Amino acid sequence: MPRRPRWIATHQNGYLEVKLSSWKYFPEYINQEMLEYTTYIYRGHGNSSWKLEPTLDRIIKDPDSPKRIAHLESFKFATRGRRGPTPPGISDENDWWALGQHHGLATPLLDWSESPFVALYFAATIAEKEKTKEISIFAVGQSSIEIISNKIKKDSTVKLINRQKPTVKIIRPMSDENSRLVSQRGLFTRGPNNMDLESWFKNFNNDDKHAHLIKITTPTTNIKDCLKYLNRMNINHSTLFPDLMGASEYCNTKLRIETY
Repeated sequence: MPRRPRWIATHQNGYLEVKLSSWKYFPEYINQEMLEYTTYIYRGHGNSSWKLEPTLDRIIKDPDSPKRIAHLESFKFATRGRRGPTPPGISDENDWWALGQHHGLATPLLDWSESPFVALYFAATIAEKEKTKEISIFAVGQSSIEIISNKIKKDSTVKLINRQKPTVKIIRPMSDENSRLVSQRGLFTRGPNNMDLESWFKNFNNDDKHAHLIKITTPTTNIKDCLKYLNRMNINHSTLFPDLMGASEYCNTKLRIETY
């Protein structure tokens, strides 16, 4: 009887979808297929049906809604006296969004990591808690985002969204306030309001030679073993969230998963 394939890949219009038969083949796929993809960034979804859309888009459906700006101003006002006695100044709007993102604020940003295994961890953690059947890890080329965005800027036929060209920005906050971002090797993308990133690539990418966006899916069978494996790699809540919340969640995980 032939052995079940480790993964099946389909490629169309710069979009590569990889279906693993088990999470155990994820490290092998990364080592075999993506070791040289040094500029790619990764994001994990605990449910493979979830879109690449930020939390604010799920709440505010109108891309031109003034509620977006009001929401950020409300956050700025609410943080008064809560950032320490002498907080550093924040002038950039996206830095404010980034600060809010890692403290639970609904924002127009998407979290990414330079580590595929950090992305796998976040997907597996959600799947273990919510008992989902399949997870996904997305990989996207930073250079691909920049190339496509530059083409959009120069194309006069592309319609404006929220009074600007529908480009995607890569955001690397320089603030020292976010130790979680450093521990997770994190960064963000910010795309057009109310357009998920998969749709953005499919709408504006016309290069079929390269895999600009990759979606790696795997069933959640034995997902607790996946979390054990990642813990042996020192990827857990204690290392990714270097604060009391991270320590507490790490201990809770040890309660739920035997021999964690």
